[in-house]
Amino acid sequence: MITVHHLENSRSLRIVWLLEELGLDYEIKHYARNPKTMLAPAELREIHPLGKSPVITDGDTVIAESGTIIEYLVQRYGNGQWQPAPDDDQWLNYRYWLHYAEGSLMPLLVMKLIFSHIAKAPMPFFAKPIAKKISGKVTGTILDPQLKNHLAVIEQHLATQTWFAGDSPSGADILMSFPLQAASARADLSQLPSIQRFVAQMEARPAYQKAVERAGPLTPMR
Repeated sequence: MITVHHLENSRSLRIVWLLEELGLDYEIKHYARNPKTMLAPAELREIHPLGKSPVITDGDTVIAESGTIIEYLVQRYGNGQWQPAPDDDQWLNYRYWLHYAEGSLMPLLVMKLIFSHIAKAPMPFFAKPIAKKISGKVTGTILDPQLKNHLAVIEQHLATQTWFAGDSPSGADILMSFPLQAASARADLSQLPSIQRFVAQMEARPAYQKAVERAGPLTPMR
């Protein structure tokens, strides 16, 4: 039995989505965030020393990191589906977007989230204007332009592809789902119709909706 150690409102929802797509039996162990820090509880360290989610256990095997989990599930249980064959023209697209999601896009979104919270954090009143100015400067001159560029590249790619690696969904789409949902919450996507279409079509899949029923809805933090 596969167990998903699922932190509420986190990237582990996409693991549940993939399990539903693969038709595998699994169970979910739910963990709540600390209401003040929004961090994962200490109990997750009992599963993996970093104490982060997603983590799955498959029998005695413990697997962490979203990309590793998705590659493991697709290769072990996918029966040739959910990834192009190595000789397929889409194989490189698949591998690129699989690694791009966490390696390039998510760091920008996480930094944008952190800097957006700096000015709101408790601090002496005289420090607030300084913190607000610094966070605004970093966001406006570094993070937002980079994020705009990344989203433009993604939009251009999806304008010619139904999914990230062709006409059928793959593990790359599972990986890219969370950052694009997060981007929907933190950036203006009104001029990016292909990204909007991608998010809508993935959220319309019955397996995704079943995952939400079992794991709970995703509300990316702003």
